[in-house]
Amino acid sequence: MKQDIRFVTAPDGVRIACAFAGTGTPLVKAPTWLSHVGMDSDSPVWRHWWEALAAKHFFVRFDQRGSGLSDRTVPEFSFASWVSDLECVVDTFGLERFILFGMSQGGPIAVEYAARHPERLSHLVIVGGYARGWAQRGQPTDEQKALLTLIKHGWATDNPAFRQVFTTQFMPDATADQMRWFNDLERASASPENALLFQEEVGNINVTESARSVRVPTLVFHSQDDARVPADQGRELAALIPTARLVLLPSKNHILLENESAWPIFVQQMEAFLAGPASADALPGLRPEVQSLSSRELEVLRLIARGFTDRDISADLGISTRTVGNHVRSILNKTGCSNRTAAAIWAARSSIV
Repeated sequence: MKQDIRFVTAPDGVRIACAFAGTGTPLVKAPTWLSHVGMDSDSPVWRHWWEALAAKHFFVRFDQRGSGLSDRTVPEFSFASWVSDLECVVDTFGLERFILFGMSQGGPIAVEYAARHPERLSHLVIVGGYARGWAQRGQPTDEQKALLTLIKHGWATDNPAFRQVFTTQFMPDATADQMRWFNDLERASASPENALLFQEEVGNINVTESARSVRVPTLVFHSQDDARVPADQGRELAALIPTARLVLLPSKNHILLENESAWPIFVQQMEAFLAGPASADALPGLRPEVQSLSSRELEVLRLIARGFTDRDISADLGISTRTVGNHVRSILNKTGCSNRTAAAIWAARSSIV
């Protein structure tokens, strides 16, 4: 894919490497770790992503500080600095209004930006994202502790076995060639010290409050059997954002591969969404009665629209059937619907499901 690479300078002096391609409505990808704009444009893992995002848009992406072609030694390494870098990039390029795309760790960065600058965004697309990092979901698991140890001792070695653990989580269905390339990307994208800092900071992310204030039309994608970020994290994020619709994809891969069935579903759903209303005011999901629903009520309503019974919802959300019943009665009261079927139809018309 043909692209141009330029550098912008963050307020604290860090140089950020940016790549852009295509023409049309601006679409900006929020930063993530494991990024290298100089080597991934024609890779067997990312090429189809960048081509799809640049096909109808002026597509901008950049290496997160501390990785890729951006400065590796930085004065601040935090979630706040990642959001600030996103603000710096779009302001430097003069993007007054654009589509924001957040993948994985870029999801919560995109959510935070959307909460702060709703007037700048026409649409928000999140893939494999979450509201809470791994350390915010309860006690760190033995697996997470082991991954940190692997980064510390095996990231820079010539033997890819250590990095293969990460690659398998991101793409369990990848080919040998795709896995080899991603193993190489991991080492090329960041030093062991920065990789460890990335992983630790990602664990502490929490944008639950910011997500509740997002009013931008939002589409949340998540692989049903995601081996890196569990699908319940995508469901939680979609439930927190009042304007969000959730699409679960038939895949185990955190990074969708070009030859799997989930890929064309993703492309079709995303294109249809981006062709829709380009302002929050045009979205029927922003009617006052929608805004009155709590995040839990929105989650229950989405499950009702999928045909779940109270018992099913109870099992899925880990709450009692009595509590489900209370939520259902509140939903019917707030939406003015007479029964569950009417509520399901109302949810579909309001772009909630």
